[in-house]
Amino acid sequence: MTRVFVTRELPGGSGEGSPLARLRDALGAENVDVWPEFDPPSPEALLTRTDGCDGLLTMINDRIDGAFLDARPSLRSVAQLAVGYDNIDVPACTQRGVVVSNTPDVLSDATADMAWALLMAAARKLPAGRDAIENGEWGQWNPTWLLSSEITGRTLGILGPGSIGKAAARRASGFDMTVLYTGRSEKPDFPGTFVPLDELLERSDFISVHVPLTEETRGMCDASFFARMQPHAIFINTSRGPVVDQSALIEALKDGTIAGAGLDVMTPEPISPDDPLVHAPNIVLSPHVGSGTLETRTKMAHLAVDGLLAGIRGERASNCLNPDALNAATRS
Repeated sequence: MTRVFVTRELPGGSGEGSPLARLRDALGAENVDVWPEFDPPSPEALLTRTDGCDGLLTMINDRIDGAFLDARPSLRSVAQLAVGYDNIDVPACTQRGVVVSNTPDVLSDATADMAWALLMAAARKLPAGRDAIENGEWGQWNPTWLLSSEITGRTLGILGPGSIGKAAARRASGFDMTVLYTGRSEKPDFPGTFVPLDELLERSDFISVHVPLTEETRGMCDASFFARMQPHAIFINTSRGPVVDQSALIEALKDGTIAGAGLDVMTPEPISPDDPLVHAPNIVLSPHVGSGTLETRTKMAHLAVDGLLAGIRGERASNCLNPDALNAATRS
């Protein structure tokens, strides 16, 4: 008998052909346990519900580390419903023969759309306009009131030329923008010009971050980073919150080092309404819903189910992160 635990309700419902129905059809409904609450299971609840499980379908706030794996030696497959997987100790999984998969590519367009929504809202000061209406501050038309930034014809800098960064860059063509990008290496098919980070910061009117969270990228957007941006520039982040030194970003907004920011990710998540970031000037915030369209999240769920089932069967899914785990001879 093969059992799996799914740490949240899956998008797409439970009807015929849905991700959850596919999982239940493959393993038997009685063998698929789904956490029923909106908030994630606690570490203790996660440990309890995975007793005897072969597979685990996780979200970004489920921590899977060596200690957890040692307590659950029956696990063979962990499928993450996300592109990022910094919550999973992949080397520890590989060492124990646990196959890990994620859901890349299918969310690139939705997340790029969110980056652009934040960019345009920050550039045109939409939150300030809404506040003015709600606070009764909208007076007679005045040519100098609530002036914002032009987007068409400006320069967009992409930090991280992966699939999401590429999708964001493609959208710039409709605004006749110059696109610069930087990363570990030049990408021949990327719709922009590869430049060093310093040049990207110095030349860009808008900077959009699309890097994974690693030890190398953690805190990379710090005071020095913002100081090298142009004073009129706007900073956008739809990657991971810890990529940004939030205290440095708040200071950069307060003292005018940069003109504005738009964030779909922050630290911690969820953030407190009293956090200084929430009250920073010229900032647009969104609660980590970059991939949050029904269509995209359903595609992600299907891909996670594919990866979960492939790992349980000892097969290599196209989205497998550690194929060496399939060859692991023993578990520690």
